[in-house]
This record gives sequence, structure tokens and C-alpha cells, in this order.
Amino acid sequence: MDKDNTRDSVSVQWFPGHMKKALRMIEDSVKLVDIVAELIDARIPLSSRNPALDGIIGSKPRLIILNRCDLADPAVTRLWKESFSKNGLLALETDSKSGKGVGGFSAAVREALREKLERSAEKGVRKTLKCMVVGIPNVGKSTFINKVAKKKAAAVADRPGVTRGKMWISVDSGLDLLDTPGVLWPRFDDPFIGENLAFTGAVRDAVVDTEALASRLMERLGADYPALLASRYKLAETEGKKGWELLQAAARKRGFLASGGEADTERMSAVLLDEFRGGVIGRISLEKPQAQCRAAREEP
Repeated sequence: MDKDNTRDSVSVQWFPGHMKKALRMIEDSVKLVDIVAELIDARIPLSSRNPALDGIIGSKPRLIILNRCDLADPAVTRLWKESFSKNGLLALETDSKSGKGVGGFSAAVREALREKLERSAEKGVRKTLKCMVVGIPNVGKSTFINKVAKKKAAAVADRPGVTRGKMWISVDSGLDLLDTPGVLWPRFDDPFIGENLAFTGAVRDAVVDTEALASRLMERLGADYPALLASRYKLAETEGKKGWELLQAAARKRGFLASGGEADTERMSAVLLDEFRGGVIGRISLEKPQAQCRAAREEP
């Protein structure tokens, strides 16, 4: 990658296609449920919350699911749970792939709706709770639902945009889940948010410049997690280095060379993004609750 071609931020051009239809479906369905479970990526809790959902969900009870907690910095995740709690939102840490934390979901739903259940019990009514599961693409909703239901009930794939329709799944005799498609918003006004979503694979790699994206990720990891970065890619020095310099250095350490002995940053970019998304580099959080993430919406 040539230094002159690097950019301060990554441009994410996202064309939502079916997203508008999915939002309408969620809006039509929210009145049918008792509570909404919002799955967010524990590595980017702000950036992975679709601001359009707030207006749709309104005052409906909500449970925040900090999914992929196994990939996030545990100390930062604890801070996020405290932040949500201070704002009156119950938050649950989960790893939908291994099932960690998923066992507490049904109990958390019932706790959030305890008063409603008590009122029903006083009337002698045994109520079946209905919970809608929402979140951005590729945040692990279908895997999460399958773990909760203890069966393969929802379509699963490691790419955004798999679930396209509305599906009801029975968890037990007292809880039904409504799976919904992952929904992004049409435009990312803040490039920081677009970057975070691209880093974690919430938008397809085909719509971004992967070398520019990897360069930005290198720069941010070098600033926030220098020891993890240096250890993984055998880098002697990370302090004060630009992202493109770190990307080139890592490519050379891995022996990724193009014709003429140039560092093959295209290959290194693919490896970096894959290893970050898989947690190979280490447990990393890209947003902290006390940080000003330049987001154009209020913190939760």
C-alpha cells in the first residue's frame, strides 16, 4: 500500500436493499410482543445499535444482549454493563457460539417482565411471553436463538443478511421468540461508526477498501492494544507508527511479499481482518462507555 493512498477514515458505501422492508416488518411486529431483546456486538456496543430501532421500540421493555463477549475486552464489557444498568436497562453477556451466558436469557426476560407476570398470576392467567429479537446483520441473532431454543430453529451463516423473513420459535411453554432480519441504516453519518461495523463484518467486505480498512484497524490496535498487536505479528515497535506502516511491517514478518519484494498488504489485510474477527489477536473492544466515540446519537 502506498502511503499517499491511505486515508484518515474508511468510506463505507452501504446500499441497504431489503433493509427498509425489514424495518417495516419490525414496526408491524413490535405491538405483538411483550419485550424486545436487542443483540449488540460487545466489541462495539454503540456502533452496533441501530438508532432507527429506538423510535420503533419506543417504551416497550428492552433487554440488551452483549453478544460475542468472548471476543471483547472483559474489563470494558463490565463497564458497558454498568453503563446500561445506570440507564435502567438490563444487560446480559453472551457468546452465542459456545452458549456462554445464554442459559440466563429466559430468566432475564422474566425478571424484566416480573410485574406483568405477577399481574397475570393474580388473575389466574398463565401467560406465554413473546419476545422479539432484533439487531444489526451478522451480530449472531440466529445462532443465539438456536442456543436459547436448544435446537436448530433459525438460519445461520457467517455473513450479514441471512435471515430475511419473520420466524416464531418456541423456547419453552412460557416463552416464544420472534426472529427478525438484521437491519442497518441507510447512511453512516459518522465514519467512526462505519469503520467499526466494517471491522466486525457487519457490512460486506465487498463495499469497502479492505487495505484502507486494515490500515485503520492496525492504527487503532497500535494505539489501544499495542502489546497484543506486537505479540501476534512479531512487531518490534508500534508506538507512533501509522497504520499503513504497521500493515507493511506485519506483511513482511509473515513473509507476504509481492513481485519485486514489496509487502503484499492485500493479503495481509485479509489475514488481519479475519484474525481480528475470530479473536485470534486477543480480546479487544473498540468502544468504551466513557469515551466520546464521535457518535451522533446519545449513549445508551
